[in-house]
Amino acid sequence: MQMRKALTKARSGTLVAQVLLLITIASRSSAAAVQQNCFREEGSIDTMGTVIAIEAYGPDPARVKAAIADALKEARRLDAMLSNYRPETEWSRMNRLAAGQPVHVSKELFALLTACAEYNRESEGTFDISVGPLMRIWGFYKGSGRLPAPSEVLAAMRSVGYQNVLLDREHQTVRFAKQGIELDPGGIGKGYAVDRMAQILRQEGIRAAFISAGGSSIYALGAPPGEKGWRVDLQDPRMPSKRAASVLLRDESISTSGNYEKFFYANGKRWSHIMDPRTGYPAQGMLSVSVIAPKTIDSEAWAKPYFILGRQWTAKHKKKAFRIFMCEDHTGSSCAWVQ
Repeated sequence: MQMRKALTKARSGTLVAQVLLLITIASRSSAAAVQQNCFREEGSIDTMGTVIAIEAYGPDPARVKAAIADALKEARRLDAMLSNYRPETEWSRMNRLAAGQPVHVSKELFALLTACAEYNRESEGTFDISVGPLMRIWGFYKGSGRLPAPSEVLAAMRSVGYQNVLLDREHQTVRFAKQGIELDPGGIGKGYAVDRMAQILRQEGIRAAFISAGGSSIYALGAPPGEKGWRVDLQDPRMPSKRAASVLLRDESISTSGNYEKFFYANGKRWSHIMDPRTGYPAQGMLSVSVIAPKTIDSEAWAKPYFILGRQWTAKHKKKAFRIFMCEDHTGSSCAWVQ
């Protein structure tokens, strides 16, 4: 059995997933797959701020290639709707106009914003896509980070809080309660896209596929030929060469949030992009959190609240269908499953 890293190389030649979340897939060689009348195809696209890659199997290579192309096309479509970096998208238009008037949005976007409201409520406000102003002053919007003055944080916090996002279900409109509100799709967009891509692959008859959005939001559809599932190895954030855990995924997702994804050092301290919307500062005390869930939108959305709120809160509020692996920022054996 051949072990292959499921990290697709980006156009620059660098690996899609940056350190720490090392994904390995236990699958048979392409030759063995062909002998079973099952062909392996792959494809990738640079979109949604990352590289999204697909590996899929099927008896008809042309059909598998076409399904992969359609799934990647869906990722492009969603980037054209959800990006807050591109001024022409529906998301950006909403951000520009909603403080001054109700903005009618598509049924799809309204449903996504409604889901965000539910995540916000269940996570006690720690999942909050209104952190856009904080991401800007901390330098993580199109940047690698900077340490803002306390006065900047206080000013930005006046525009943070999902209670300021007013959703009118009857008219399918969004309105912001005050000026300065800016929604950031970074905590949910990739997960939603991966689920949509998996749905398209299923609709086109694909029964075995692995979808990775930057290595941090993943869906495993079915299993490779001759295997029980797709194996994913999670590395210890303190020791990238060491495997902290290994899981076998089948028709489920895994998403990881880590303080190593985007960060900078200032005043002798590491500051990451995982923002605690209750304080206006990056969350502390955790190195990484991986969430396994039936849907990628759920695993991605919940990874950050669990990261922010810590092991004790997570153990008490964990969803029954979830498996959660945490690496805490303290000495000793810091990585373990949440019981």
